Amino acid sequence: MQILGIAAFIVALLFSVMLHEFGHFLTARRYGMRISEFFVGFGKRIWSVERGETEFGVKAIPAGGYCRIEGMTPNDEMPEGEEGRAFYKASSAKKLVVLGAGSFMHFILGYLLLFTLFAGVGTNQVLPIIGEVVSGSAAQSVGIQAGDEVTSINGVKVTDWYKDVEAIRNSQGRDLTLGLIRDGQHITVTATPRLTEIDGTKRYVLGIVNSVGLKRSGIIKSGSNAFIVTKSFISESAKSLIKLPSKIPALWGQTVHGEKRDANGLVGVVGVARVSGQAVGDSQLTISERLATFILIIASLNIFVGIFNLLPILPLDGGHMAVAIADEIRAFFARLRGRPRPAAIDVTVLTPVTMVVFVVLACLTLLLLVADVINPVTLNL
Repeated sequence: MQILGIAAFIVALLFSVMLHEFGHFLTARRYGMRISEFFVGFGKRIWSVERGETEFGVKAIPAGGYCRIEGMTPNDEMPEGEEGRAFYKASSAKKLVVLGAGSFMHFILGYLLLFTLFAGVGTNQVLPIIGEVVSGSAAQSVGIQAGDEVTSINGVKVTDWYKDVEAIRNSQGRDLTLGLIRDGQHITVTATPRLTEIDGTKRYVLGIVNSVGLKRSGIIKSGSNAFIVTKSFISESAKSLIKLPSKIPALWGQTVHGEKRDANGLVGVVGVARVSGQAVGDSQLTISERLATFILIIASLNIFVGIFNLLPILPLDGGHMAVAIADEIRAFFARLRGRPRPAAIDVTVLTPVTMVVFVVLACLTLLLLVADVINPVTLNL
């Protein structure tokens, strides 16, 4: 099962990358830019077909994919008569839309995965099903049994135990009428909560321990919850990126000196794949719980990648977006001075900076790869 989880992660990652590129493809085509290639993978062509001016296909190395938009820089040659369709000649607004579309698709996919989790699979919640009755409690005295499902309290339907349980805690010791389902039969019992000290706090309880399990939410609530969690993931991803430089020394110690890996520290693709395999292969979890964990991992990964790709450094999309914004700032000051719009910034001039960033990212990726192989992160499932 662990191998199945790793394989599922690889497929999900490849799909995410291609969805990212598809975002660039759709917006670039919408603005009339010339797109010559859209490929899954890199290296030697295995299969391809031409549709219009674009060649679609698959290459030998399944390590992502790409969408080739022609004319990214003024030095790129364009077919005769197609010069006006070059990317660098587009307005800054159109450039920003095309460049940001990749990350936008990651956010959309993350949101849809979370919506599917809430509406289709369910999340772990305290259920109104009684898992245990405390000996000598008020619940035991009136015959409440493990396996009973609480359907109502004082005639109010139970819909969310986190909120509905407050009726017991706020009862002030008054009798409560509970509607139960036992073995398919609806029954009613009356119980009196008792003031009990739990973890240093006194509150009224019946003496029941509820079961915990997966529960689906309605469409509207699932949409709202997915938005809240997506927003939280975006915030946490941004914070993680800000803290990233400070975590590199710890990663070095964990890699070179064998120190224990921090589950909240830096993890590479291999590490996430291993964690996914561990989650899917854990026999202590139900199939639904494994699926829920896997979906959560893929959703959070997509949102993190979407944020990371927006960092204003080349060669990331965010770096190209920063260049487009700089173009507009230069044009704004030119207008103030009554001068013509300056030529667009040639990103090839920034190649040395791009190469430095590329080397740094490559070294970090290599360090993460080694750490994930020799000292992997382990989930406490």
